[in-house]
Amino acid sequence: MFHGFSQMMPPEAAKLTLAFILAFLIGLEREEHKTGGGSSFGGVRTFPLIGLIGFALAEFAPNSVAPVLVGFAVVGAFLWLSYQHKIQRAEAAGATTEVSGLVTFVVGALVAREQFWLATTITVIGLLLLELKTFLEGLSTRVPSEEIFTFTKFLLLTAVILPVVRDQTYGPFGFNPFKTWLVVVAVSAISYASYLIQLRTTGKGGILLAAILGGLYSSTVATVVLAKRAKGEKRPHLFSGSILIASSVAYARLIVLVALFSRELAAKLALWFIAFTVVGSLFGWFWTTRREPESGEVKSQVVAKNPLELSAAFLFALLFVVMLALTHYAVVTLGSAGVYALAALTGFTDIAPFVLGLANTVGTTTPVNLAASAIVVAMASNNAVKAGYAYAFSDRKTGTQSVALLVVFSLVGLLPLIWTAR
Repeated sequence: MFHGFSQMMPPEAAKLTLAFILAFLIGLEREEHKTGGGSSFGGVRTFPLIGLIGFALAEFAPNSVAPVLVGFAVVGAFLWLSYQHKIQRAEAAGATTEVSGLVTFVVGALVAREQFWLATTITVIGLLLLELKTFLEGLSTRVPSEEIFTFTKFLLLTAVILPVVRDQTYGPFGFNPFKTWLVVVAVSAISYASYLIQLRTTGKGGILLAAILGGLYSSTVATVVLAKRAKGEKRPHLFSGSILIASSVAYARLIVLVALFSRELAAKLALWFIAFTVVGSLFGWFWTTRREPESGEVKSQVVAKNPLELSAAFLFALLFVVMLALTHYAVVTLGSAGVYALAALTGFTDIAPFVLGLANTVGTTTPVNLAASAIVVAMASNNAVKAGYAYAFSDRKTGTQSVALLVVFSLVGLLPLIWTAR
């Protein structure tokens, strides 16, 4: 749009117009703030002038940054004097207006250097920050400090650690540090998203919502939480059906993770796993609608533990590497029988490291059919183990129904072996 506009006038005039408009918008916002009883510095005249100074200095020496830096320092000195005068008159004085002046200077210089998108984007973001003052300041009371720290840890895992990890394969079993940490990031991202939704819906959604989100977070954790909760409620159909739903949703979570690392393997399992998710969830929902000894809605109360503990992330990475090595040696020394045995054993733990380890070895050491079959066995084994958890932690009726549902689901979950084992 700006390119078409610039063709109607000399290039310098077009740039000058854009610099003036952007600076004027910032000044207009500050003028409203000033008339509302705020700082007396700057408005619809001062801010455009600051922007034009930045523009002129950048145009004056297009191949040198020195004039711009000198001008920035001079403007900054005047703004500092303004701020000093302000704090002498009031105990609580913000520096938003002065900082906005510095931003306006930079915007003018960026337009002169033909960084039109960057200059416009900075202006828009700046205006949003200025106009949403009340909303943004209210976030400090609505968002606990623990959640800010949790999000910071998520950024540490994704934006700080991942980019610096070496993308190179080592050793006979194909250990790649980048792929290892990418697995951690992928699992953490899905679990963290589910955790945030659970956190925001605690006490608002029912047990069914908790089951769905729990399946995305960790179906094993969801099973234990729901089973313990069932002890205090006379709703065996509701809780046993919800446990089945959590285990069904786990298939969707797993196929998404597998697809991130091996599309070939995901394609092999996608139809079956989507079917298990849909059919299992629908039957679980149907089971929850059966008549209960007690009536009324049961609210979800328990939120899963924060999944972004750094110790848990490093432990997951270690488990992934261990499973990667075990899978390699099982394939090389024990063949398919060894891989199936390892798959069955991983059902007693978190199966994600084993499954994603297989996904990373498809096409190198593990044939796609063997990997798909092993994942099917691991999921079936995990469902059977969760049946034991449900029986151990819940009341007798809920436990019995959960065992029946999960054992049948585990057996049905072996059906893909007819196709994948060929």
